[in-house]
Amino acid sequence: MRYSALTLRYFETVPGAGALDGVGILRGAAGSRAQGTWVQFDLQVSSGTIQAARFLAFACPHTIAVAAWITEQAAGRHLQMPLPETVEELSQRFAVPIEKRGRLLIIEDAWRAAAQSGEHH
Repeated sequence: MRYSALTLRYFETVPGAGALDGVGILRGAAGSRAQGTWVQFDLQVSSGTIQAARFLAFACPHTIAVAAWITEQAAGRHLQMPLPETVEELSQRFAVPIEKRGRLLIIEDAWRAAAQSGEHH
C-alpha cells in the first residue's frame, strides 16, 4: 500500500500518542481490536475548552495518522465542536482509500464519546 507524505509523517512521528492522567480527563473510545480498529481519545478540558488531547489506537497507519493530526488540532477548541474536518475532508487530506474510510467513522465516534463523557461531569 502506498501512503501519502502526510500520512507517513504522522504515522512515523505519532504526535499526540499516549494517554492523559489526572482529575477531569474525559475519555472516549470506539471500535474493537477484534475488528482491527480501536481508537481512544483523552481530553483535558477547562471551562469547556480543550487544553490537551492524546490518543491510543490499534489501527492501520491511516487511522493512526488522522488521530494524531486531530490531537494537534484540538487545543483551544470548544469541547462540543465536531472534529476539525469532516470525515470526507480527512479522507482527502490523508489520501485514505475508500475501503478504509469506515475507520474514520470510528475516529469520529471515539471523539464524540470523549466529548460526551464531559456532559456527565
